[in-house]
Amino acid sequence: MACTSCSTSDGGAPKGCKNNGTCGTDSCNKLTVFDWLSNMSLPNGETPFDCVEVRFKNGRKEFYRNTEKLTLSIGDVVATEASPGHDVGIVTLTGELVKIQMKKKGVNHTSAEIAKIYRKASQKDIDIWSDARDKEEAMKIKAREIAIALKLQMKISDIEFQGDGSKAIFYYTAEDRVDFRQLIKEFAQVFKSRIEMKQVGFRQEAARLGGIGSCGRELCCSTWLTDFRSVNTSAARYQQLSLNPQKLAGQCGKLKCCLNYELDTYLDALKDFPEFETKLHTEKGDAICQKQDIFKGLMWFAYTDNFSSWHILKIDQVKEIIAQNKEKKRVSSLEDFAIEIVVEQEANFNNAMGQESLTRFDQPKRSKNKSKNKAPNSNPNQNPNAKQNPNSKQGQGQQQGQNQNQNPKPEVKRPVIIIKKNEDKK
Repeated sequence: MACTSCSTSDGGAPKGCKNNGTCGTDSCNKLTVFDWLSNMSLPNGETPFDCVEVRFKNGRKEFYRNTEKLTLSIGDVVATEASPGHDVGIVTLTGELVKIQMKKKGVNHTSAEIAKIYRKASQKDIDIWSDARDKEEAMKIKAREIAIALKLQMKISDIEFQGDGSKAIFYYTAEDRVDFRQLIKEFAQVFKSRIEMKQVGFRQEAARLGGIGSCGRELCCSTWLTDFRSVNTSAARYQQLSLNPQKLAGQCGKLKCCLNYELDTYLDALKDFPEFETKLHTEKGDAICQKQDIFKGLMWFAYTDNFSSWHILKIDQVKEIIAQNKEKKRVSSLEDFAIEIVVEQEANFNNAMGQESLTRFDQPKRSKNKSKNKAPNSNPNQNPNAKQNPNSKQGQGQQQGQNQNQNPKPEVKRPVIIIKKNEDKK
């Protein structure tokens, strides 16, 4: 029994897909760690690490100590310690890799505060857990209605029930601090359970809900990204991206985390460039940088009195001009250092084999019915009431046709032969 809200049906695996946490639905693969030590045996005399990693709803993970020395493997459903009662989760990692994960998360594996695992979940525990999970969606809709009725500036993003159904955690997002004391009273009265409110950021909310980004892949925060660093607009400026909020914002409404991925590489490349605010002093006038090309090592400068014409200089040439300006010398002009970039012509491929065009079926065919409905001698530009000149060829042709209609050819009468029989005389 892996999860209780998978979208699988009886045609494949039943609901609660029994794939030991390896199916691709309901965040079973969210933030998973590949156990590359699973096929390796421990040295003689070594005991396996006594802590395991357990996943709960929406990829929430916690570390628990296996005090009962249970034989656990990835995908086992276990009952863990909670306050109050117990919780139900799925084992996602065991062995020595758990120690590395705890060190990465900053958790001391020797601490006595680590909660423990009670037992492997029984069928009764799983049934209670499933019933509690089925209530979450209806409760979320009702909780949002109550928050709107109280006019609170907050959004209930998700609800997570504890495994024994004794407590419900309400995750919400808000711009400012919210006084939800009256809200908790309303929730406790309506839902008849213990209520815990937990505020999450907008990035954490997007990580919990998941989705598809503009790149066509699943969100980084819901698949592999664990730390959320602050993203500034300067990251887009260093990479010379257009400051368009619609393109730079992610599903959470904040700047995309992927803006930081290549930022260090851009900063290393910009170390060789002069500062963008550098002015070049020439006899023709002062010039200001307008654009940089990090990959080609080029800079565009324009005179302060003529910003319409730009001059392309290499980095070495710019540094040479700056060195002369430090010695209080002015170069004659930027034109002496400017380079010209030859634009390569696009290759035009001709049809040398005489084959037909691939787009010959794109144009719709003309209907044959339209040509049949048109009169053979009709002219749309011609006025039907206008009189034709009888001396013109068109007028003569029409007049001749009318005369033929008025004076039809005489019909040829065929001779009728009558044969009379001679009557016998009486």
